[in-house]
Amino acid sequence: MKTNGSTYSILVLAMAFMLFGTSTLQAQVLNKPTPAPNPNIGSSRPWDAACASSGFNEYFVNFTWMPPMVNSNNVFILELSDSDGYFGSPTELARASDKNAVLDFEFKFSLPADTRGENFKFRVRSTSPAKTSPASDAYSMYFIDYNSPLLISENGSGSIPSGGEIQICGGGSVTLKPHNIPNASTYRYNWYRSGTLLSEKSESITVSDPGMYYVELDYGSVCSGAANTLSNYVTVNTGNSTGIAINGATNIEVCPGDPYMLEANISGQGYSYTWYKNGNVISGPTVNGSTYTINTSTSGFEGTYAVEIGGSGICKEKSAAVTVSATGSFDVTLANQENIVLLPSQTKTLSVNTTATSPTYQWYKNGTAISGATNSSLNINSIGEYYVEVTQNGGPCSAAPIASTKTTVVSPDSFDIEIDFVGTYTACENTDATLSLTAIHAVSDSGAKTDVTADLQSSFSYQWKWNGNLVNGETSKTITLSSHEKNGSYVLTGTIDDFNATSNTKEVKLMVNQSLQISANGTVLCEGGEAIVLTSSMDLSGLSFEWKKDGVVIDTSSESLTASETGAYELILKEYDCPLASNKVNVSAFDESLLVLDKPKDLIIIEGETKTITASGADSYEWYDAGNNLISSQDSYSFQEEGEYLLVASFGTCTVSRVITVTYRDMFAIPNVITANGDGINDLWVLPNTYSRDPNVLVTIFNERGEQVFSQAGYENNWPQSTTSFSKQSMIFYYKITRGGKSLKQGTITVIK
Repeated sequence: MKTNGSTYSILVLAMAFMLFGTSTLQAQVLNKPTPAPNPNIGSSRPWDAACASSGFNEYFVNFTWMPPMVNSNNVFILELSDSDGYFGSPTELARASDKNAVLDFEFKFSLPADTRGENFKFRVRSTSPAKTSPASDAYSMYFIDYNSPLLISENGSGSIPSGGEIQICGGGSVTLKPHNIPNASTYRYNWYRSGTLLSEKSESITVSDPGMYYVELDYGSVCSGAANTLSNYVTVNTGNSTGIAINGATNIEVCPGDPYMLEANISGQGYSYTWYKNGNVISGPTVNGSTYTINTSTSGFEGTYAVEIGGSGICKEKSAAVTVSATGSFDVTLANQENIVLLPSQTKTLSVNTTATSPTYQWYKNGTAISGATNSSLNINSIGEYYVEVTQNGGPCSAAPIASTKTTVVSPDSFDIEIDFVGTYTACENTDATLSLTAIHAVSDSGAKTDVTADLQSSFSYQWKWNGNLVNGETSKTITLSSHEKNGSYVLTGTIDDFNATSNTKEVKLMVNQSLQISANGTVLCEGGEAIVLTSSMDLSGLSFEWKKDGVVIDTSSESLTASETGAYELILKEYDCPLASNKVNVSAFDESLLVLDKPKDLIIIEGETKTITASGADSYEWYDAGNNLISSQDSYSFQEEGEYLLVASFGTCTVSRVITVTYRDMFAIPNVITANGDGINDLWVLPNTYSRDPNVLVTIFNERGEQVFSQAGYENNWPQSTTSFSKQSMIFYYKITRGGKSLKQGTITVIK
């Protein structure tokens, strides 16, 4: 079949795209950065892991690049990936603006304090032109912010067990946790049992197997040992269950004032006992302390009690809890507010509720009993401090009287009222806000304040003011604002009888409830490509505004902005009390590796058959034949004829070209005889193109003694070479052809001189 195309015309077309599109033939080459020695500590070896701390945090990276030279305003920026090696949100480590004529130099940097991971990478980015180097290899990098030995104890209680041993019952478990490290949950840990690394990585571990347990902070495969965080050792032993319990009933009623003793069902034998009330230790551990006496004369003795036993040969074990309550106990509840304002000529009623059986009452004012005040309620017309004592009559116990909560009654000299925002409010972030009354205080002539909000908030009349003026219709204790046009100072006035009060002032600053959008004709910056222009959805004529890049103001007068550098761009409108920010447009540097082909660009086909190459990653595609004719605008093309083809892929305003070479597969077999006599005929061992000139295919040749005499990836049909000598008229060699370590062909070659 006739070959279609011209290599010359394809090269001309490719050059045209490179000159008028976004050529990279003459672009700078940024090499991947590599670790470098630290000259400040006399080091001659590059680092292979970064273990930084507050005491040492200085590292160097070597970076090289190749001409042509960068622009004079260029800045080289060293960036760090996330802990998985991705650069979605890179961290800037260092920058250099004085190295634009230096092709080989070092960056000095410090690790950020939140650096923890095994697969950090770094790269270098130039700003003019905008290019990015390949990422470095992955490195273990940690900032060691805690470097003291950990201390572990049961449940992180801080109580390290005597002798470092904990006894648990067979089938039981214990939780170990460090107790001397702040923010323990933010770290990863290496837990060990008797020298074996366990899978648990959190700050606590629950174990049931016997062994010696300890822990260290996980600062990676290299830095963990250098951090010196290895903890104390806790030995967990298993023992026998004793069946510990508290003698008697599980629900116990006692009369207040009558002592009551709790007793464990196991005593003596040198065991230690710890007594608990409501889960908290109240006694012990005490050797042979198998009893505990409850002081029932103390208020609040009621609760749940348990005992824990431990000792040699037994496991630490806690009993089931028993409930202790007071016989004849009762409650007294205040029915009125604790703080009451008594206005002139006003009467108030105080009252209580009780669960006492056959109760009797006695009211007190300022600590003195009020004659005849023996009912559950009391009418008052004077200020003071009031309470009532309630006595229960009958029952098995002669319970002591219980006093109610005190009620403070005041007569004010004036009132203070306070207002605040309801819910979450942040100036220049909210588009609406609600203000409300939060407190009313009665102020005595001595200046003492009493909170009377609950008692009087429904008795006041209210009026809101905005910037000193009355707000029509706003006469409740709450006001809601939903427009930036209502920004300003707000106060609330309140009136009751002859008293007038004015609240504190609250400034309201609401955002404009509208959207400001910016857009661009592209977001990928490429050398020689169409300029990226940012425009606004709003007419900016006569308005005050700012264009920002990476948070820094770069323009205050242009209604549209040309982005010449990578970064995050936004527009800030400054026409209102609160600046109005647009969306952000991220402009990134173009990366040719975005174009991916699913097959090699050097394609071998069998004459008469078809092979398809599919491209991905770009916005659009154009395929040209050797005559510069557009043959497809799809993402794939099926090749039937050999020749040179051109693919042009577009990424917004950027383009990338790839030359595709299609050749027919050689149908001849691998030769096993050559005549290296210099006559130009059959002097070289020529392989079919299935195996030659493929960088993934390795050709290796051995002499008859098994010694390797030739090896080449992408074999160029160039053996024997002109310098190869043969000691005999006829010699036998052995060849092996492999791809990725897998054997494709092997056999012998006879060389005749």
